[in-house]
Amino acid sequence: MTGKVLSMREAIARHVHDGDTVVIEGFTHLICFAAGHEIIRQGRRDLVLARLTPDLVYDQMIGAGCARRLVFSWAGNPGVGPLHAFRRAVEQGVPAPLEIEEYSHFGMVARFQAGAARLPFMHLRDYAGSDLPRANPRIRQVECPYTGERLAAVPALHPDVTIVHCQRADAKGDAQIWGLLGVQKEAAFAAERVIVVCEQLVDESVVRSDPNRTILPGFLVDAVVVEPLGCHPSYAQGYYDRDNDFYVRWDALSRDPASLERYLDEWVRGVPDRSAYVAKLGSERVEGLRADARPAAPVNYGF
Repeated sequence: MTGKVLSMREAIARHVHDGDTVVIEGFTHLICFAAGHEIIRQGRRDLVLARLTPDLVYDQMIGAGCARRLVFSWAGNPGVGPLHAFRRAVEQGVPAPLEIEEYSHFGMVARFQAGAARLPFMHLRDYAGSDLPRANPRIRQVECPYTGERLAAVPALHPDVTIVHCQRADAKGDAQIWGLLGVQKEAAFAAERVIVVCEQLVDESVVRSDPNRTILPGFLVDAVVVEPLGCHPSYAQGYYDRDNDFYVRWDALSRDPASLERYLDEWVRGVPDRSAYVAKLGSERVEGLRADARPAAPVNYGF
């Protein structure tokens, strides 16, 4: 592969380094497990992992010993329960001690917004009655210069690398998303380096035919990775469904460090790349997750 289009192995080797602040964003869907798995395979250490809702992808990376710090809002296995590798790391230092820096959801959004705008901080009315400022001294107060009101303030977040999964992109890195949106755009604009991972690589003409779906322009992007089923067990709207059974199984599997390590050895370190992981899932399981066709109504961009 040439230019910006790289394999996942090449993209992670080139753009994710020990000690980096790494953001893998995506709200409910488009959570790039393929990137998290490659970071584990390459043995990255001392990472600061940042994300609004760290779920299974960060639990796996924490369990693999990749992280020294987690910057987050809500953390858990959605619809199931707590993250056991995360809890062990915080409470017992297993497999390595984990520092935590907690915000509200909007507090994290505001940090990315400040980073994207190259502002030193962002103000918000978000912590009245909360004990989070006592737990996190980085949440401070400022006085509004217009009304004198006391507002909360959070510092800008500037990731070393942000990884965004999208439904389709072109070779320049113009990335298109539909369905639920999170803070992918803000997290990417705030970052020093950006990796776009797509389900489908398309011609620039496809992107130009529906420009409102483009959340990231190519000039912002350092690498483009084509990784079908790269979000499993999460989902990609219009491509495949969420593997709810896996989320339920992860609760029991991750309670025991030995069983978690066996999972990582078999499903992450034990496969060379995502295509081997997908082959290991099996065609029946993959087909069972395939999304039905429900195209949106066409839009006339003529004038």
